Amino acid sequence: MDVARTPDERFTDLPDYPFEPNYVTVGPDLRLHYVDAGPKGGHPVLLLHGQPTWSYLYRTVIPELTARGLRAIAPDFIGFGRSDKPCHRAAYSVRGHTRWLLDFLGAIRLTGITLVVAGLSASAPWPRNPSGSPAWWRPTPRSTRPTPRWPAR
Repeated sequence: MDVARTPDERFTDLPDYPFEPNYVTVGPDLRLHYVDAGPKGGHPVLLLHGQPTWSYLYRTVIPELTARGLRAIAPDFIGFGRSDKPCHRAAYSVRGHTRWLLDFLGAIRLTGITLVVAGLSASAPWPRNPSGSPAWWRPTPRSTRPTPRWPAR
């Protein structure tokens, strides 16, 4: 599979995005990027972006979550942000993105999450979080600073 990879220097000095890159291999041989911020023992909050964004969407949400002792995990779907970008359109499908996301969750052994979704990710039939209701944030064209809603402790 032909794959494009955005050079790391393209992500240098992004405003409000001080996060160290993390990578896992998904699928046959694709590099998926993710942000993992906050205490490793904190309750995990999985932040899924929509199209055409990437984890940069959550740059102001991540510090809010980590300040509350939560662990914020924001992957870049394959084809977005710092993740690999297959060159052939046929590589992209709902099934493919689902498989890559499941590979990612298995690789980092993430369970018991609170799920936050935006854009097209919000339209998926997500199961209920067994530890409580998922948090939802749907950005609007006027939203400049998202106000996340997470379960009260």
